[in-house]
Amino acid sequence: MSHFSPTAAVSYFFNYFLMKGVLVTIGLTVAAVVGGLILGMGIALLRMSSNPVLAGAARFYIWFFRGTPLLIQLVVIYSGLPQLGIKFSVITCALVGLILNEAAYLAEIVRSGFMAVSAGQREAAWALSLSPWVTFRRVTLPQAFRLMIPPLGNSINSLLKATSLASVISVEELMRRSDMLMQEHFQILEVYAAATAYYLILTSVWDAVQRRLEKHFGRSSAAKTRRVATSAPVAPASVEARA
Repeated sequence: MSHFSPTAAVSYFFNYFLMKGVLVTIGLTVAAVVGGLILGMGIALLRMSSNPVLAGAARFYIWFFRGTPLLIQLVVIYSGLPQLGIKFSVITCALVGLILNEAAYLAEIVRSGFMAVSAGQREAAWALSLSPWVTFRRVTLPQAFRLMIPPLGNSINSLLKATSLASVISVEELMRRSDMLMQEHFQILEVYAAATAYYLILTSVWDAVQRRLEKHFGRSSAAKTRRVATSAPVAPASVEARA
């Protein structure tokens, strides 16, 4: 009966074949986050629209992609769409599935972030004659983004691990390449111990980045609040002077 070999686990950790799978995992995560944020922002704006048709379409999208497993979505895109004459490469199928799924979650995070910003903040900006774009860029977005960071960070952490599902459609990311090594050498514990170590490193690095972002934007927000509080009384005085 064979036993667990720490030496073999270490050798798999530094295996170049497995390292390339780690790079694919990172690439999938980054691309899915960027695409999901762009699409999710658009869906969030539709969700907050006063148009019932647009808002209803956004709600349906969120309901559908959050209510069905990512695994089914990937398999349908990879194996089902070709029946309709729509064919993508393996990587494209994985990216489309991950982006569509992640956008549904990020849309709700973005929407909740904007909804949490007090209406008084926008009213104060309008009182200072700021344009809608400047109000959005300098007032609403910074505060909303600060509120989005914790749930956004958790979503990205989950997405990083969810990329392992792409192995089902033969994307050679970390999980798929771990399976290939395991099937070749039959050292299950050693191979998956190396894969586990990589996932722990990746999620730990992102956790550190998230804490850094929370600290940075929390400090920036406090500084901006102090500046606004200091300069706020000037506006009424100037209005009275002009009157």
